[in-house]
Amino acid sequence: MPQHPAPIVLDPAARDADAEHELLRAQGPATRIDILGVEAWSVSDPALLKELLTSPDVSKDARRHWPGFEEAARTWPLALWIAAANMFTAYGGDHRRLRRIVAPAFSARRIAALRPTVDGIVEGLLDGLETTPPGDVADLRDRFAYPLPIAVIGRLLGVPDDRANEFRVLVNDVFATTLTPEEAAANAGQLYSMLDALIAAKRAEPGEDMASVLIALGEEGVDGQKLAEEELRDTLLLMINAGYETTVNLIDQGITTLLTDPGQLAHVREGRASWLDVVEETLRHSPPVKHLPLRYAVADIPLPDGRTIAKGDAILASYAAANRHPGWHRDPHTFDVTRITKEHLAFGHGIHFCLGAALARMEGEAALSAFFARFPDAELVPEAGDMGPVASLISNGHRSLPVRLRPREDRRARTR
Repeated sequence: MPQHPAPIVLDPAARDADAEHELLRAQGPATRIDILGVEAWSVSDPALLKELLTSPDVSKDARRHWPGFEEAARTWPLALWIAAANMFTAYGGDHRRLRRIVAPAFSARRIAALRPTVDGIVEGLLDGLETTPPGDVADLRDRFAYPLPIAVIGRLLGVPDDRANEFRVLVNDVFATTLTPEEAAANAGQLYSMLDALIAAKRAEPGEDMASVLIALGEEGVDGQKLAEEELRDTLLLMINAGYETTVNLIDQGITTLLTDPGQLAHVREGRASWLDVVEETLRHSPPVKHLPLRYAVADIPLPDGRTIAKGDAILASYAAANRHPGWHRDPHTFDVTRITKEHLAFGHGIHFCLGAALARMEGEAALSAFFARFPDAELVPEAGDMGPVASLISNGHRSLPVRLRPREDRRARTR
């Protein structure tokens, strides 16, 4: 029998993700990997990944289609990513039903109506940054990139403002991939306790928010089908997770790149590119999610190189590696807001395409345009903070984003 090479063990702390993605691409369209002790196929070729993401032979329902589910649900640090009962982990008719229930919350009309709210939150955060003394450094991940999406998703779901930051800490650990199984389970328990409290509060005093709408749907049903209590709770979990950390990383990466390469910012300021161009190129070049666990083969799937993803095998969508595939984009590692084709897989593809994509894009555009208008002289100060990568195989951001918002007073005086 042919000998299969040992799987590539992905670094839980993602200390050199770019090199790791290069290694994955070098192995061909798909390669065997180990992600925190679970073996899977990492797919980094965009053409193959798109094919698999639209194939009925690929499922996201671990309970039905992955022999490793029971063991992983008990012992895997990322158990929450495979065991939650919502549209993220659903397949076939269950997925269609759950997506149909949630989709109205992210309609184009509803997202457009949120723009004034988002702009108001952005301006309030920038007002707070205005109090930073000239020459001082502010951590923009902590003071700008984080609070914007958590405030937006909080308004959407009706989370009280004074409880939003509690979700922030817990969601951070959902994306962390250096926790022990015990730590991850404890974090999930705390998160579910908060969700149960939110559901109880909305049942007692319903509002116009999405949490209240979902609770009503669970009780009244849609097309004769009700939303089970577990599905309700896990759908709220999905909306908080998906609408929060990913947008934090989009804003973080956008600011970092523009301050690192002033020429790209000049393209926008001089009219050669728009802020939406910045958002799309950021999503392509540094997508908020590096790898997304997991999917499962419902049948044997032949690969272009003659190998086979066997029925029951787990599949890891390696979005960051696919986005920079040399067969898709010319000079893929270069950030270029004037790039004509900025196609990417940052929001997935096919039936599981992210429902919140339009909201994330809108928040990114609002945040970046307003920040650079308010602080045109901002400069990155890497030595003033820890700009290493977040310790996560999933989340793609920096541990901090140290920025000097205004020149020191003595520098201002010299330049007048």
